[in-house]
Amino acid sequence: MKTMFFMICCVLLTGSCTTQKKGPGNTEVTKWQDGKKAAVSITYDDGSINQFRKAMPIMDSLNMPGTFFIVTGQIPGSNTGKFIGRPVKEIIKETATIPTNSSNIYERASAAGYLGLRGTLEYHTKAGAQIDAGNPEESYRIMDEFYKKVRNGDFPVVNNGKKTSDPDNQVIWDSLRAYAARGHEFGSHTVTHPYVCALDEPNILYELEQSRDDIHKQLGQKYTFSAEVPYGTENERAMEYAHKVYPALRNRMPETFLKELNRSSTEYPGSFSEEYVQWQRGAVTRTPFSMMESWIDTAAAKQNIWLVLVIHGVDGIGWEALSSDSLGMYFSSIKSRDDELWIATFGDVAKYMRERMNSAVKTKVNNGKITVNLTHTLDKSMYNIPLTLKTYVSPQWNEVQALQNGEKKLIVPQQDAGGSYVLYQALPNAGDVELTGT
Repeated sequence: MKTMFFMICCVLLTGSCTTQKKGPGNTEVTKWQDGKKAAVSITYDDGSINQFRKAMPIMDSLNMPGTFFIVTGQIPGSNTGKFIGRPVKEIIKETATIPTNSSNIYERASAAGYLGLRGTLEYHTKAGAQIDAGNPEESYRIMDEFYKKVRNGDFPVVNNGKKTSDPDNQVIWDSLRAYAARGHEFGSHTVTHPYVCALDEPNILYELEQSRDDIHKQLGQKYTFSAEVPYGTENERAMEYAHKVYPALRNRMPETFLKELNRSSTEYPGSFSEEYVQWQRGAVTRTPFSMMESWIDTAAAKQNIWLVLVIHGVDGIGWEALSSDSLGMYFSSIKSRDDELWIATFGDVAKYMRERMNSAVKTKVNNGKITVNLTHTLDKSMYNIPLTLKTYVSPQWNEVQALQNGEKKLIVPQQDAGGSYVLYQALPNAGDVELTGT
């Protein structure tokens, strides 16, 4: 028995202590940029003024980029909301004899905010919420009630005088261009922030495409990558349209390698084995600071979590506003873990994941030089984020030069169980990377 026990212990110890050394040239693309443990994206919805006046300066001081989903119709110089379809008087008249049903709900809900009457838009929103929740019959009832009130003259007529706005509290494109130059991302939140799942096809396309086109005109092609369809909808019909217009939606990004947990999810992100887990958390006014910090701890504890933070109001302006003081503390806490967390825009993280999952790495070792070729199969004009490569090198190398397209970087090797390695950035489809050591 003693002999058998000794043999078992030897096997167990041998198995636990044996490590597989990796030879020079062995290369992989790290899960996150710079080989970090998790990714964090700080996103904002609606584009209210204090996001830029109060929250952005804090992020700038910490060198942290954010993603801002903007309602383009609120910005001077953009196309504003409109109803595309039959004359609204025809629609109103028809509601007197034909109840709302599956064949006319989208037209009626689309027109609701464009009848020239005050207070009608809330009925569009109520109907949209019911469609989004999978209760179409209730949306029909809401529209029937609404149009009955319209026919009865229960809503006051909108004053057709010119609208006035406070220029001191208005976001303008010139400012957004300056913010973009500082590294922040801007994405679409549609033209007017409607419940897209309640719109008919012409009006869905207008809201999605016109917002994209105005962003393209004002900021450039780069900023037409990401979008958030309002109200966090995951309605299949709305998503089908939106995915044709925007490459990356915060609402949903159906990928075989990605598990998505939205803001309302109570599932623990660490329990999933997918290559990546996008975990959205929405901080609201009453969210305890300790809970917000626990989200960071959870993300850093695993290797596959992308923590997507969703913020709306700041300092009393906007829905569920957070104070700039609490944001300052929270962002500082995130930044303090910069060695573990890759803090990046929503679009950059989405691009990195897709590039990595569609990449191929080939290496050659010859005469003391390692040549690495990195490619991916995606649209090169859109997917152009550098990937981080981890290449094992000779243990005799004390310093490594990485050279790609004339750009040089000197790197000090690190050690792990596999041996001596270097981490470095490489641009896919941009020629070989040559590693030489001294």
